[in-house]
Parts: sequence; structure tokens; C-alpha cells
Amino acid sequence: MPSIASLIPVLVTGIQPRRVGAVNDLVKGESSAPKDLGALDSCDKHRNEGAEREARSSTVEFVARKNRLYLRRAVYAALAVAPATIAAGFDLPVKRTDLSEADLKRVTEVTRSTKDFSKAEQYEAMQAGGATSIDPVTEDSFSHISANIPFEEEQNFKLGNALFRKLWVSSPSSTQASDGLGPLFNARSCMSCHVNDGRGKPPEGGPSAVSMFLRLSRAARTPEEEKAIAGADILNFPDPVYGHQLQDLAVPGLAAEGRMAIRYDEETVTLGDGETVSLRRPHYAATNLAYGPLDASTTISARVAPAMIGLGLIEAIPEADILGHADPDDVDGDGISGKAAIVRDHRSGEVALGRFGWKAQNATVRDQNADAFANDIGISTPDHPDAHGDCTKAEEKCLEMPTGVQKRLGEEEAPGPILDLVTFYSENLAVPARRKASFPETLKGKQIFYETGCISCHVPKFVTRRDSPEKAQSFQLIWPYSDFLLHDMGDGLADGQPVGLASGREWRTPPLWGIGLTRTVSGHSFFLHDGRARDLTEAILWHGGEAEKARNAFSALSKDDRAALITFLESL
Repeated sequence: MPSIASLIPVLVTGIQPRRVGAVNDLVKGESSAPKDLGALDSCDKHRNEGAEREARSSTVEFVARKNRLYLRRAVYAALAVAPATIAAGFDLPVKRTDLSEADLKRVTEVTRSTKDFSKAEQYEAMQAGGATSIDPVTEDSFSHISANIPFEEEQNFKLGNALFRKLWVSSPSSTQASDGLGPLFNARSCMSCHVNDGRGKPPEGGPSAVSMFLRLSRAARTPEEEKAIAGADILNFPDPVYGHQLQDLAVPGLAAEGRMAIRYDEETVTLGDGETVSLRRPHYAATNLAYGPLDASTTISARVAPAMIGLGLIEAIPEADILGHADPDDVDGDGISGKAAIVRDHRSGEVALGRFGWKAQNATVRDQNADAFANDIGISTPDHPDAHGDCTKAEEKCLEMPTGVQKRLGEEEAPGPILDLVTFYSENLAVPARRKASFPETLKGKQIFYETGCISCHVPKFVTRRDSPEKAQSFQLIWPYSDFLLHDMGDGLADGQPVGLASGREWRTPPLWGIGLTRTVSGHSFFLHDGRARDLTEAILWHGGEAEKARNAFSALSKDDRAALITFLESL
């Protein structure tokens, strides 16, 4: 097979100079300078050496909330299937095996939630540990390489970036190794959805919904289908005609499947101090359907593309630490009953903890990328080898269209090395450093965030695995503000679409790091899974179900306290 690098006209340059000045701009007067600058020195040292990371980090507070026996029961209860089946195949780790007892004690201490809001915590400004980007804030703030990547691996990042931006074309084409688009698709490149590696948005009246799509599925109908769901062998079942998602674009000579239509109803919410906020409730429909109606049992769910930062670090969080926060039966009585998403790794077929996607339907960054190639762009990979993408048997003309498979390159349109490079790029997009971490208004908002119960789901800190395959993600103290579990978010956010073990009311807690740079990077401030919230206040007010208590606490705050909490979120 020819070198992938030979197929990609990309300039590989050296590592950028250290940006100590940029960090000083970020944290001057905004974080505990000696501590944060000490973290910076450590990060730069690891970046230059590209070696071991003696972390100022920790893991989730593992034993404090649940003992080992309960953790195992929590996983079992989350799956809602026969205990024998779970014991046979769903036995996930309940204790970290990568740490000594001394390290475990150390990381338990450092990840314990703070009660001191008089100053920033040690290393808090470096919210992705040694991988944190310290470059100046611009629209490219989500597109920087992790700061601790060894120099010799930067070429792979740049090649992955080129492939992430690559515009695929329909087959046949004179453009080598670029054809295979579709035949039905939602976007021509990864970057089309993740503009500047940021989050997508609703079309807002425009003709294109390129960074947002409609997921299609139905629930299980038969005992066999229910068994497949319970065994994590399948997530859900596609529409018999339109497949897993509605594709609103098609190659020449083929009709697109249809269009997404959105209608909003404005609803007024009155806060505790009398201030009113208008929320918009969306209603979705699939229109201009080219191949007949949707099946009567098919549900539709709108999804925007999530931001790409910090994904490799999320994958490096030990399963046991995430499971340590699971409480599906709400044994501790706090009203929060996070549930683990149990899925299967695409390549190995082994049971794993889901942690990527709006319903935690994928276990790894590679799985997430392979799904996007297949369903969003219609490009086959070793993990999804069907070159016709999401075409169904009912779409006969689609299945007759030529593919972009070139045997001299491999059996798929995007052979293994391409998927590997895009995955490497996705795993190593850096999380930006915090802004104003030690400003009084930020610290006040942080205290309110903690005291209103937001951290019950938006867990502040984890420490990644010491034995992570990628040294850049190894043993890092990170601040994603998520537990990566499934939570019932109430009727307001319910889409009625089960995905694996996630019900139609459950969503994965999204990480909050980088959320304050959404407008800078993505050019908008739309939040939640479908972008219905036009700012962070609206996003909070949509919280229901398990988050209703925290939502009501926010609503009851004074205007100044609400503003402080938003200031804290904008610093992330």
C-alpha cells in the first residue's frame, strides 16, 4: 500500500515555540500564579521530553461514595437484564488496576470536591493537565495539538487534520483516494459538521443543516430484538427505508432522502426574582421524503455535532472511576441516579463502557469516528466496511451507485491508516486553558455551581490511567465537568428514542470544558443536543428530571448570583 502521506498534500512543520507569554495573558491575576505556572513548567517539560507524566492529578473519588460491592450491583442494576447474563458478559472493572495503593490514595485526595472557594485550586487553570493548550484565544482555540505530544508524533496529527478537513467527492472521480462520497450523505467532510473543531448548530432558517441531522430509529419489537438490546449487541433498529439517519444530500443522479423541518414554540419562564426568560420548544419533522413515508414506529431525534476537544483524555478515564459515580437506584437518596451505558467495542466486540455521543453510544474515539464516516459522509472504513453507507435495501438505486473502493489502496474507501490518522487527530485536540480562574466573580460562580448541586452530574475532576497506551493522555489531572453517565433529563428534553440502554428520556452528561469559547470558536451560542438553547441560561432552564432540583435552585437565585454562575461556566 502506498504511503498515506504521499496521498495528502500537507506541509509538516516543526513544533511551535512555547507560549509562556500567552499563559501569562490568560492567568495573570486569574489563577493562583505560583501553582498554575508550576503546572505550566511541568507541562512544557513533558512536551519537550515527550515522556513520563508525574501527574499532579487524581482519579474519581472511588471509595468515598460507594463500596466495591455496591459498584458491581450498580452496574448490574443499570442494565435491567438477567443477572446471569450480566455476570457472564458485562462484568466491568470496579477498581483501578493501574495504580499503587499510595497513588490511589493520592489521586483520591486530589479529586475530592473542594470546599474552599477563596482561590483557584492547584492546577485548575490547566484543565487538561499537561495536554492543555496555552495558545491565545482565537477561533482556532479548539484546533491546537495537545501540548505534551512528542515532536515525532506531530506529523500524524497534521496528516489527521488534513484528512479531517478533506472534501470527499462522488465516484468515479479523477481525484485519487478522494471519491466514495455517499451515495447519500449529510456532509462532505468531518470539518463541515465540526467547524473549527467546535459544536454544530441548527440551520436557523437557512437551507442547510450540515452540522445537525435527524437520527432515525425504532424500539425493539420482538423478544429476539429485546435480547439483542439487552446484550449490547445492537443499539436500536433503523427505519426500514431511510436507515439510521435522514440524509439530506446525495451524489449526482440520486435523490436526497428528504429535509429536516423545525418549528419552535416560544415559552416564557418566570424566575424567582420575577425576571422572565423565553425558551423555544422545537418540533421536528422529516419532509420532502423521496422514497415514501417513514415507518409508523420510527422516531426522529435531532442532534448537533459536539465539540472535538479532549476526546483522548476522556477515553483514558478508567472505567472504574466513571462507574464509581453510577447510582441507578439512587441508593444515596440525592435524586441523582446516573446509569452506565454498556456498549460493544466495534473492533473487538467486547463489552465496554460507552462514553462518546449524546447517548454514550460509543466506547472509543475510533468508534465515534467510524460511525461518522459511515453515516454522515457515506465513507467505508475497516470498522464499517459497507461502501454504500446508510443506503437500505429499499433504496435500490442508491445501492447501484459506484463506490470509491480502490483495491490498490485497500478494501475500503477510507482504509485503516486513514481511520487511524483521523482518530489520532481527534484524540489529541487540546483543551484550552481556563480564563479568569481566580477572579472573584468566577470563584463566586464556582461556589454557586457546587452548592446548587450541578456537580452531582457535572463531576469536576478525574485522573486518567497511568498505563494509557498514549503517553500524552497518561496520568493527567483533568477537569471535564462530567460523569459521562446517562441521566433522565425530564420530559422537556426527552426525544422518545432509546439508544442501547439509554431510554428516550436519558442523555449522557456532556463535558463542559471549552463551553465558554463556543461563540469565539463556532460563531454562535446554541447549546444542548439539538441547539434549542440560545445561551447558557436557557440551557440550564431546560434541565429537568434528575437535574430539576439544580435547575430550580438556579431559578431561585438572585440576578447577580445567576450572572456569577454563568461567569464561571464561561471561564471553562
